[in-house]
Amino acid sequence: MAITLKPLHPLFVAEVTGVDLTTPVPEDVFAEIHAAFERYAVLVFPDQPVTDEQQTSFSRLFGPLETAPNFAGTALRLSNEFTDISNLDHEGKLLDPEDRLTRYNLGNQMWHTDSSFKAVRAKCSLLSAREIPPTGGETQYADMRAAYDALPPERKRQVENLVAEHSIAHSRAKSGFDSFNSDIATALPPVPQRVVDHYPGSGRSSLFLASHASHIVGWPVEQGRALLEELIEFATQDQFVYTHHWRVGDLTVWDNRCTMHRGRPYDLRQRRVLHRTTVSDVVTNYQVTMAHAESRG
Repeated sequence: MAITLKPLHPLFVAEVTGVDLTTPVPEDVFAEIHAAFERYAVLVFPDQPVTDEQQTSFSRLFGPLETAPNFAGTALRLSNEFTDISNLDHEGKLLDPEDRLTRYNLGNQMWHTDSSFKAVRAKCSLLSAREIPPTGGETQYADMRAAYDALPPERKRQVENLVAEHSIAHSRAKSGFDSFNSDIATALPPVPQRVVDHYPGSGRSSLFLASHASHIVGWPVEQGRALLEELIEFATQDQFVYTHHWRVGDLTVWDNRCTMHRGRPYDLRQRRVLHRTTVSDVVTNYQVTMAHAESRG
């Protein structure tokens, strides 16, 4: 084996060493990385001072890159192949805490799954730490496979075939941001996503939840939201959560299909700069799981 894996949590997450992401990754080495990705769901690559070009090259090994819409409608610092996880404006200066982009980014502090509000959801995200504040700003990850496994049998039966509607407008409204560009609603209408998914790569089932999940299709809205809140609270108990304390040069990769994550607060007067690339899944969650259900009769 070319790479070395060090588990960082009893249930998921592994540190990966023995590979240099600033150079092209050989096919056989990436096969080991992808196998670890399917097993652990979250991978941490320390001491990887990648450039944007090197990050995108590595990201494309996982699949096609998403482009990031300009949700806040402000000038952006990075190209649209990246999501700017920072508190900087397009000139590299600290954002005002009352800036539209700052208010939009506060939504990242809720438990969520990247791009669950898109018809073609995200397979994985890759986040590279460029500048880190002295304290705070950690990222937490929750293992939704382990959470599903721990559900009581009667709850598993209840949620197995449920569908939730996901919307970026819903999640950002919860964090107080309600001034999207006029074209966002047209470009990103609400989408259905199965609450439980099944993955042949790992052979495991997983909850698929997020702050973007608005309600359960076919249920009274408040009843569905209560269930979603209950499931998120259950899935984010301490035993299912890993907290990553960032170091400059860290690069993390996580499977959006079977984890949730959230950023933690930090002093906005301190620079925090991370660059995220996001890889699209091949087909929609809804298509895959409906096909699975049909195959089971």
